[in-house]
Amino acid sequence: MIEFRVSPRERLVLTAIIEIYIATGEPVSSQAVARYFENREGLSSATIRNVMAALDESGLLDQPHTSAGRVPTPLAFRYHVSQLQQASLGGGNPSSVGQLSEQRREQIDDSFTGVTSAQQYLERTSHVLAEISSGLGVAVAGSAVQQILEHIHFSRLTVGRVLAVMVTRAGTVHDRVLTMDRELSYDDLEMASRYLNENFRGWPLERIRAEVARRIEAEQAEYQKRLEALQDLCRSGALAAGGAGPVIYVEGVANLLAGELDREKLRQLLVALEAKQRLVELLNAYVDARQREVCVVVGLDEAMPAMQNLVLVGAPARMGLDSTGTVALIAPTRMQYQEMMQAVSYIARLSDRVLDSPPQ
Repeated sequence: MIEFRVSPRERLVLTAIIEIYIATGEPVSSQAVARYFENREGLSSATIRNVMAALDESGLLDQPHTSAGRVPTPLAFRYHVSQLQQASLGGGNPSSVGQLSEQRREQIDDSFTGVTSAQQYLERTSHVLAEISSGLGVAVAGSAVQQILEHIHFSRLTVGRVLAVMVTRAGTVHDRVLTMDRELSYDDLEMASRYLNENFRGWPLERIRAEVARRIEAEQAEYQKRLEALQDLCRSGALAAGGAGPVIYVEGVANLLAGELDREKLRQLLVALEAKQRLVELLNAYVDARQREVCVVVGLDEAMPAMQNLVLVGAPARMGLDSTGTVALIAPTRMQYQEMMQAVSYIARLSDRVLDSPPQ
């Protein structure tokens, strides 16, 4: 939690300014704050002006123009988020950050109707978060969580199509239809299954891939020494390492076009968002898959300078027994923080129910 020396009266006025600014997008005057309270808190206009001046000196408010009202700074939004999280801790459920409204919960549940696979969940998540936040929805399929090979079997389906069935040490069964560049015989598939099961049973999958690649490279080097006359034929490139990164789904870039960023900052932002790996790095930097809590980062300029006026709200999501992912939204600082934190938390926890449910 972020700690500030803010008095109860200053906290009251700052919260009002943030809520008014989120609702209007305009600098907030002392008169607007007075109208907001309608004398319920016993604060005079003079008192409100003095409190706003103190918040200004503390770096929580900024005055764009001499005659204009104040706007909350990124520091103020961070403080606002910390207060919401602190309130949720008092309620004993830090991951949910309060209760999502019934209407919003029904909207999310309806959006996930028919979703039964991790890919469908990730695609739908990025769409739903973009829709409800008017920002960017992001869903990342993270790397496998130390999957250990117990047994693997290959079966020929049709020409160029092979069914791979793998059982992990945790008892999870994975099946996938593979499209092959060349035809493999039953003997080829049996030999591949036997080789993997006899040599690598009990190995982590990432280590198996690395070791197989190492052995292939060593054998290829040996063949090149012995068969120099066939060197050109050996340079097919079929054994080059793939290095596919995490699967990432992004939706809602168009939402940011209507935001408050000026044209140059928007151009820089879109360039940054095109590099999907940067988003993966950003999420990995701020969202810890070992935790089940919502993470909120106001002002992303430390990770990406072009994103200084944006907020990240993210949470880890379980994608089955052996893997995790991340769901997040990236939106302008003028957003409904509590509702968006609730929505991200709800969708992250929804993966347990959606992906464990039998197909309808």
